[in-house]
Amino acid sequence: MVRRDNIIANIDWTTIVVYVVLVIMGWLNIYAAVYNDEHNSILDFSQRYGSQLIWIFFAFLLALIIFMIDLKFYPFFAYIIYGVTIFLLILVLVIGKEINGARAWIKIGFFSIQPGEFAKIGTTFAIAKYLSSYNVKVTSLRALFAIGAIMFFPMVLILLQPDVGSLLVFLAFSIVLFREGLPGAVLLFGFVIGVLFVMSLLVTHKIFIIGAIIGIGFLSFAFYTKKYKESGLGLLIFGSVGAIIWTLFYFAHKKLDYALIASAAFIISGVAFLIISFFRRITLLTTFVLFMTGSILFTYSVDYVFGHVLEPHQRERMDILLGLKSDPKGKGYNVNQSMIAIGSGGFLGKGFLQGTQTKYNFVPEQSTDFIFCTIGEEWGFIGTFVVIGLFVFLLLRIVIMAERQRSVFSRVYAYSVASILFFHIAINIGMTIGLLPVIGIPLPFFSYGGSSLWSFTVLLFVLIRLDASRLELLK
Repeated sequence: MVRRDNIIANIDWTTIVVYVVLVIMGWLNIYAAVYNDEHNSILDFSQRYGSQLIWIFFAFLLALIIFMIDLKFYPFFAYIIYGVTIFLLILVLVIGKEINGARAWIKIGFFSIQPGEFAKIGTTFAIAKYLSSYNVKVTSLRALFAIGAIMFFPMVLILLQPDVGSLLVFLAFSIVLFREGLPGAVLLFGFVIGVLFVMSLLVTHKIFIIGAIIGIGFLSFAFYTKKYKESGLGLLIFGSVGAIIWTLFYFAHKKLDYALIASAAFIISGVAFLIISFFRRITLLTTFVLFMTGSILFTYSVDYVFGHVLEPHQRERMDILLGLKSDPKGKGYNVNQSMIAIGSGGFLGKGFLQGTQTKYNFVPEQSTDFIFCTIGEEWGFIGTFVVIGLFVFLLLRIVIMAERQRSVFSRVYAYSVASILFFHIAINIGMTIGLLPVIGIPLPFFSYGGSSLWSFTVLLFVLIRLDASRLELLK
């Protein structure tokens, strides 16, 4: 067992140095993003960079307190911490302050906190505690149901605010489950759903998507099982029944209703093939057919979800991202100006405090969600390369820490931290360069705000504390 006086010697100081460098770089970029000649002092506490300095001071204080807490505190109070964050999410719906259409903030004196940021900490503790419990296997339905319930409550409460950005971050826990033994097919299924969603919006005639699903499905089955006869039989049944129904519809109505024909052909031939597969005991092939059935039904549901579930501004952002609509002066203004700012930085950038797009406020929210465009404009390709490189290095360090843990609790917690950070970094940078829709999500350690800085600090330093005592076993 590691003695307490050895904890300091076992601390991963490299990770702490990277954290401090990122925080200082973030503070300097906030200063550059909101700089004006009337308030040119970097210690002006009436400005955002002054406020951020206060958040940074308390973040460092939090990090110090975390090292003073006993190791067993975290697994012992994991569910209680989770419960407190759930209570805060409920409280914000009652007394919360509405900003930009979302009731996501609780005002306390002269500052506000965002419970959604801290909900990620509570959920991380709860999942780590559950998966480290005795005889829990992530592949069992009971475990998946329990983990789903842990994630469900904060996600629903955040959806009611609504805060789509914070909601999507909870998908990061799927990576953790994959590391703990969840079959890769589940992640593949999620990826396929995402691709189908995009393709369903881009392709006018769903019959082409259905054809692709059927073809890829049977080719995958043939490649995976080497059962070429069964695969050929499936394609023959689908093709024959589809052709017959196509012909009957054509002669009956003298016109081709692609969607109706495709639906009828698939349903009839799919049922027939499921029956044949069942009697021939081709279990895996039946699974493939059921998967394709679900994929096609999902394809037809996309239009309804897009038109009735998503908010108007979210639909517009998706249309702009997919190239279905151009609105450079409206909903696409932020992204358009952000890409102009990043592109104008060139290779070396314009220099500190020399960014024209930044200085003249062409990019809205440039100190929060769009802070990355300040980096790109003032520090250029070299600056963005260094920042992304530091983030990648930090993620790799966390993964290394995760793999050397003896405790399941510590390992699950470490991978949760890595996954959350990865989602934030990838989504934030992706939306500032026009690869992903704008959903409002901070860049870790860079974006202005105490809640996000404190939550990331707590996540990271609890991990460093666990890693410093990694030879101790937690239950």
